[in-house]
Amino acid sequence: MKKTILIYNPKSGNQKFEDKLDFVIQTLKEKYDEVLVCRTKYPGHATEFASKACEEGYELLVIVGGDGTFNECVNGMMQYEKRPVIGYIPAGTCCDIGMSLGLTKNVEKALTNILENPTAKMDVVRTNDRYFCYVSGNGAFIDISYVTDSELKKRIGYLAYLIKGAEEIFTIPKMKMKIRHDNGDERGRYSLMLIINSKRVAGINMIYKPTLDDGLVDVVLYKSFPPFNSIIYAVSMILPFWSTSLIRRFKSSKLEIKTNTKTRWNIDGESGGTGNQYIEVCQKAIEIIIPKKIKRRYFHHQDE
Repeated sequence: MKKTILIYNPKSGNQKFEDKLDFVIQTLKEKYDEVLVCRTKYPGHATEFASKACEEGYELLVIVGGDGTFNECVNGMMQYEKRPVIGYIPAGTCCDIGMSLGLTKNVEKALTNILENPTAKMDVVRTNDRYFCYVSGNGAFIDISYVTDSELKKRIGYLAYLIKGAEEIFTIPKMKMKIRHDNGDERGRYSLMLIINSKRVAGINMIYKPTLDDGLVDVVLYKSFPPFNSIIYAVSMILPFWSTSLIRRFKSSKLEIKTNTKTRWNIDGESGGTGNQYIEVCQKAIEIIIPKKIKRRYFHHQDE
């Protein structure tokens, strides 16, 4: 018997997914004998449901929500060796994971992708005792995704992040860091560090040509250079391939980060821990359904 589990966050994005829920269930039942629907009610609930999906042998896990919901599900799955295939319907405000993977928020089109397109094995990254799928970072503007008012995000969407970012432009930190990676060490005072397994971060194309199954993360380090930090960020967004003495870019399979900063790390758009981090890429850890053109573009270490 073919079984699928649907995990959705009713608070994601414009909070209108439940209007389509019956349609989604009926469409999935055309291919699957059992469709279990799980509605999250509190932080970490999606992790519990995803663990259940692994324990009970579900073949497909359909995630409906934003980057945080996706992250929770993956954290639940990574505890198990056998994991279901992921089908993703992006429903958050920004949805960097979904947009990087060429997925749509349109429920009908997203279901067509899930039922008709191929899978790809994608890297997941471990940071201390948690996992992330697209980004971990610390420094300037890093808390915007989780301190921005949820009601404001519901009303005006991505613009709410821009407004919050403008409020923080005069509070850019200076972080002392020592970073050990595959090819050596970096040390200095930085205003922002991003560890990226994606193309987009905060709705911005940060990596020119990412590869999402090579066992490596892209690291972007921004030297602290007041009062010109904001100019450095702007240059990095316009030229997402440019590495200079002020914007350092490299790839690595592991990172050991020692820092004196007390600010919290951002893990896939949610608040993470503080202090030192040990990071390791888990190559091809999850299998997700994506459009064929995206598989050709970003996944170069697996068969067609």
